[in-house]
Amino acid sequence: MITPVERGDLTNRQWAELEPLLPQGKKPGRPPAWPRRQLIDGIRSRTRTGTPWRDVPERYGPWDRVYDLFRRWQRNGTWARIVAQLQAQADTRGLITWNVNVDSTVCRAHQHTSPMSWPTASTTRRRRRRTRPVRSGAPCSSRTGSPPTPRASV
Repeated sequence: MITPVERGDLTNRQWAELEPLLPQGKKPGRPPAWPRRQLIDGIRSRTRTGTPWRDVPERYGPWDRVYDLFRRWQRNGTWARIVAQLQAQADTRGLITWNVNVDSTVCRAHQHTSPMSWPTASTTRRRRRRTRPVRSGAPCSSRTGSPPTPRASV
């Protein structure tokens, strides 16, 4: 077992829980040059600190190998599957409380997110009031309130 060297590295107990969830290699042959634990610690270091990929410390392996593993697993959905499985395990142990609390004072939408537009001076001038009540059931024109005039068809 590899013992953690840095503060953010996986502990042996964490690695024992994570290792069975990782995908197995499909190709037989030469063993990988860099252990997965080391590369995953490099990915975790990079996401924790927010540094560029090229600045991943060399103790985690070459930065391009670390990035390649991250990107490959991101594209094929491995990370999402691992998170879902870890959440399911924690939920069966009762370690996750699925309570949701929404504070309405925080959940506000900006005025530009509304599909309606606010009336402006130019649109309020164009609006007219109805001068006569509309008879129910009769079609009317939008401006005068009177029925539309029939047009001759050609």
